[in-house]
Amino acid sequence: MSMEIDIYQKESDDQYIDWKGRNANPKIHGGIRAAAFACVVEVLTNMVFICNASNFVTYFTKSMHYPPAKSANMVTNFMGTSFLLTILGGFISDSLFTRFTTFILSCIIELLGLILLTIQSHSTRLRPALNLQPSQSQAAFLYTGIYSVAAGAAGINANLPAHGADQLDHSNQRQISAFFNWFFFSLCTGGLISATVMVWVEENKGWNWSFPITVIVLCLALFIFISGSPFYRHKRPTGSALTRIIKVLTYAARNWKASPNQRLGNQYAVAALNLNRADGDHKFKFLDKALIDNRVTAAEVKETRTFIGLLPIFASTIMMNCCLAQLQTFSVVQGSIMNRKLHNFEIPTPSLNVIPLIIMLSSIPLYERLYSGKNIIFKPLWRMGLGLALASGSMAVAALVEAKRRAEAADNNVMSVFWLGWQFLLLGVSDMLTLGGMLEFFYSEAPSSMRSMCTALSWCSTSMGYFLSSFLVSIVNSVSGSYGKEWLGGMNMNHGRLDLFYTLLSILNSLNFLNYMYWARRFFIKQHYESSMQLKLSLLHLYGSTIMMSFALHNFRHSVWHKGARRTEKQYM
Repeated sequence: MSMEIDIYQKESDDQYIDWKGRNANPKIHGGIRAAAFACVVEVLTNMVFICNASNFVTYFTKSMHYPPAKSANMVTNFMGTSFLLTILGGFISDSLFTRFTTFILSCIIELLGLILLTIQSHSTRLRPALNLQPSQSQAAFLYTGIYSVAAGAAGINANLPAHGADQLDHSNQRQISAFFNWFFFSLCTGGLISATVMVWVEENKGWNWSFPITVIVLCLALFIFISGSPFYRHKRPTGSALTRIIKVLTYAARNWKASPNQRLGNQYAVAALNLNRADGDHKFKFLDKALIDNRVTAAEVKETRTFIGLLPIFASTIMMNCCLAQLQTFSVVQGSIMNRKLHNFEIPTPSLNVIPLIIMLSSIPLYERLYSGKNIIFKPLWRMGLGLALASGSMAVAALVEAKRRAEAADNNVMSVFWLGWQFLLLGVSDMLTLGGMLEFFYSEAPSSMRSMCTALSWCSTSMGYFLSSFLVSIVNSVSGSYGKEWLGGMNMNHGRLDLFYTLLSILNSLNFLNYMYWARRFFIKQHYESSMQLKLSLLHLYGSTIMMSFALHNFRHSVWHKGARRTEKQYM
């Protein structure tokens, strides 16, 4: 029974320690001041990560001489690996070390990767000659550097938001929600610096300047984080949550065919089952069969049930992140062959991220001012649903723009890069709503014993989205190539069909949105709403988002297929 108490007891001060291992003092440790360190550090760490991730595709094509399609897949694999490893980072901090220690180790690993990339950018022997792809040793050096950065960033992303939220009173949900909003504000601030200052450095000074600057900035972030040690409180690790979940699933499977008489023979199991029913906890009833064995407690079953209950929501956000991956890949390649002149200044394509970032930065203070806990629009699941709807609309718009760009290119005209601003804007706002909602939702709904790992689901969704993007690119090229011409193959994008690929993403994300509505509705019914009127209002908002998507797709079908696509097809056949 001790494990049951440890996992689900109400948050108390004796669960936290200071940096010397003593019980945390509420008057000294924790609070808004301690949480603010996480926000400041997030500005710097996200600036480092985003400025590299958003421009790696240029580095891979121009400095390492990889083809555009391979470079795009390399970037999505890098991003996917980084965000996937957040699960491991969260597991380590929940089970073995504190989030403070895990963050420091992760930061050191990312620094080592950046140092390797800095050395390569300064050495001609470690980079291929003109028009040649890297040798095996050069590629090995490159992959070691970028995946060290990926692993380090994973640990940072898994632990920094949870560490900051740990400093606050968990009985005050408004304070937790405000922290994640301002944490996302810090994340966007880092992205804004990356999309302006760092992009200019990379475009005008080169990677041999960019990499050393990111090394210095990450060192500064590490210094600031450590300097807050006297004010932090640290959650005690509670052992392996994954081990407990696996144990519950194993015993539930072993007792799958257990008869009602066997269950009635275990008084502890009957009491636990009755308690669950009284609490209205009816999800995943098959897990209750694990209670037949006295080796499993009701708290462990409840912990497993809670974690599994989050997975459908997590899975429903993956497709949106597949759409988001296009901003770091094909959108950058699109911009490189468009007119980037603004008077006498040439705009770097990644700087288009400034448009959604400025809107997001201004919307967060407005959101905080208008916040009402009683309004459905401020609920995390509703924000996520709106974000998913915007992702579908953004891909429809992106398909329109690409069809128009190809049509103009067929007439030897070059479109302005500002046409890409629409897809950057819609996907940027979609990311703000979805990621911000996920961070708050998974942290708030998770058992206290596995908050880092559940928060990491937000980043893991991004990972799955980037891997899905790589998979779809390969499948689309394979299928379209079998009919004579790859949509995304070759070095010349004017001969490809990126517009059709964007159309496919819009359709897939629309179907995914319907899937999200189903699972969100179930969660509303069983977890959040006692009033049927609130449920109807939430569904009305979600269905309204569906209508918006349908309207965008309707305009896309008439505008692209009947005007741009057919005309362009004739030019290239």
